[in-house]
Amino acid sequence: MKYEGSCHCGKIAFEVEGEFDTGLDCNCSMCRRRGGLLAFVPREMLVLTTPEENVSTYTFNRHAIQHHFCATCGIAPYGEGKDPKGNSMAAVNLRCLPAVDLETLTITKVDGRSF
Repeated sequence: MKYEGSCHCGKIAFEVEGEFDTGLDCNCSMCRRRGGLLAFVPREMLVLTTPEENVSTYTFNRHAIQHHFCATCGIAPYGEGKDPKGNSMAAVNLRCLPAVDLETLTITKVDGRSF
């Protein structure tokens, strides 16, 4: 299924294809503060519909994930990185997809703090 997502102000908008019935609740220093609920898809399944220059990026720790956010409203709708096999992945913040019913998701806790 194709979903539309964005930051709060709409300066970063995208379409993403996937079946979202689970979300990851990570406790790393970034996710804990930001409160994101993540789902991973192959990077090619996420297409920006706004200019790429609207995206700000932050990396930390091992610099394995580019955490993308909006410099205007502060919302972090997605990130990018590689999975253990080297495939390009997008970590979508499911809270930024209005059509996803968060109440129906199975939530898996991830101990990102220990990585």
